[in-house]
Amino acid sequence: MQQPIGKVYLVGAGPGDPGLFTLKGKTLLEHADVVIYDALVSPQILAMISPNAEQIPAGKRRGRHSLLQEEITQLLIAKAHTHAVVVRLKGGDPFVFGRGGEEMEDLVKFGIPVEVVPGITSGIAAPAYAGIPLTHRAYSSSVTFVTGHESAGKYRPAVNWSAIAQGSETIVIYMGIHNLPYIIGQLQSAGLPLTTPIALVRWGTCAQQEELIGTLQTIQQQIAETGFEAPAIAVIGNVVNLHDTLAVCRPTI
Repeated sequence: MQQPIGKVYLVGAGPGDPGLFTLKGKTLLEHADVVIYDALVSPQILAMISPNAEQIPAGKRRGRHSLLQEEITQLLIAKAHTHAVVVRLKGGDPFVFGRGGEEMEDLVKFGIPVEVVPGITSGIAAPAYAGIPLTHRAYSSSVTFVTGHESAGKYRPAVNWSAIAQGSETIVIYMGIHNLPYIIGQLQSAGLPLTTPIALVRWGTCAQQEELIGTLQTIQQQIAETGFEAPAIAVIGNVVNLHDTLAVCRPTI
């Protein structure tokens, strides 16, 4: 096999607001030879890519996959053999529900130089822009980040929602809108009261950010009435009660 001449950078683009993108990530986009980017990367960040760089969309949205995960890995390996700076631009943080660990494993296995550049994950940023602190001395001293959309054939059959309900004061769910009825049922069965507050934050940190605030008992009806859709982060716990007070200080996007 031809020896690689370049390096792959797994770069976290953050949640959407270009002001939250890292300086290191911006510098890499300006000097990249190839950028392979996800669907949820904001247009403002894509605009930072060098005009001389080859740009390849590889985003995955529910029911619409531009490239399979195996194809993305093969593409990264191929481009690293012919280009000096290859950027894999991923929404949020590469290592937080971003499959960055899987891609890095494969690249290392094939002897490809690789470096991860962290980004701000939406599970932290979206609630912050909605005026919801994930921890607060009066409300919550623990946070659990969990995916609401598990892959088939994974290392274990299901998230232990019972343990999460009993062990964490704040629950942050990624990609959980479509499975929310099931998740709420599991949390209720584990003893979480239906009066527990929940916030859904759609397009977090972007200009079109929206929030839907309710309880585990009311939120599904609210979704049906408003047509609220993914992509969104769900925050469950008493910290959601701070939204009405703190959202007035929403950052300027």
